[in-house]
Amino acid sequence: QVQLVESGGGLVQAGGSLRLSCAASGRTFSSYTIGWFRQAPGKEREFVAVIGWSGGGILYADSVKGRFTTSRDNAKNTVYLQMNSLKPEDTAVYCCAAGPVLSTSPNIGYKYWGQGTQVTVSP
Repeated sequence: QVQLVESGGGLVQAGGSLRLSCAASGRTFSSYTIGWFRQAPGKEREFVAVIGWSGGGILYADSVKGRFTTSRDNAKNTVYLQMNSLKPEDTAVYCCAAGPVLSTSPNIGYKYWGQGTQVTVSP
């Protein structure tokens, strides 16, 4: 069993930065892929980034490539999402999810989900 808790969201102006954290409990955290997803009001959940269990296998959505960076510290059971050059269209609830396979789909492979943290980017 893995429990995930996101933090670091908030209100920021366009062009600003935020760093999200996904803290996990459970001894098997380091064996899981961690995906980041977001959901804006009225829209479906969409893929943002994913990082493999060893820190490799990193993929990003085209919409965030070059602006967002994900990393993990297995010793701290934490995965990070550094978000730079934020845009109003990045406004959403951001969630992390854990699963045994590298997947960019929220419907494939993810067994555990956090509750999410709100990110709001003002113009």
